[in-house]
Amino acid sequence: MSFSIVGKTAIVTGAANGVGLAIARHFVDQGANVVLADRDESKLKSEIASLSGADDNATFFAGDLRERLTLANLVSATVDAYDRVDILVNATRQCLATDPLDDQSDTVKDALEQNLLVSLKLSQMVARRMTKQVNEQDERSKAIGSIINLSSIAARRTQPELMAYSIASAALDQMTRSMAVAFAQHRIRINGVALGSVMSANLKDQIHAHEDYRAKILHQTPMGRIGASSEAAEAVQFLASDAAAFMTGQIITIDGGRTLLDPVAVPAH
Repeated sequence: MSFSIVGKTAIVTGAANGVGLAIARHFVDQGANVVLADRDESKLKSEIASLSGADDNATFFAGDLRERLTLANLVSATVDAYDRVDILVNATRQCLATDPLDDQSDTVKDALEQNLLVSLKLSQMVARRMTKQVNEQDERSKAIGSIINLSSIAARRTQPELMAYSIASAALDQMTRSMAVAFAQHRIRINGVALGSVMSANLKDQIHAHEDYRAKILHQTPMGRIGASSEAAEAVQFLASDAAAFMTGQIITIDGGRTLLDPVAVPAH
């Protein structure tokens, strides 16, 4: 079974930097039509300009994805550019530090809005579009669309300083499973990728800010290294392709073995 996504149209959120950008770049290289979505318009313009040979199969959409109208405009812009949507990658993530004893903080609310509700609302809109573009001649056994949510191993680990991020990640995993069952009858597959020890934008910032951060992570990672964002992109391509045609509601973990160990003191991103 081929991992091909040639000619497919994908929306990738969180695509201005880090893992989201790596996924968008990889999809363009693999021949997909890609809409890079994020808030940072200048960064998106810069990245689009740097994509070699992407004149026809890559564009960007800038806006605050927490707004329902912005999400609707994103879907409309994608259809205007490429006529359809086949793949959605919800890669927008925000890792917020949390003080569990601070009852005045909105950190949990903010994390849920950014990491969960954006993905939920956009998935619902994209799913409606996917069901509308089905050709009557399509094989009934074939999936008509694939949605992939980027989560974190923080969903399964107890780290009070990342409580908001952990709660949002756990909620996203459950959303993935629930929507997979609900959307299966419409032939839309929903899966997730839980990242840990992968070089995201936030992890890069943390390594630069804290001298011993990298060493701590490597010590608690059986494979002894930090994963490349391109490795996450390849896993996402697998889930988006027909090679994963009978997979839905699954959370693939990419963490170099971090979750096989017990320590709770080492941050996970």
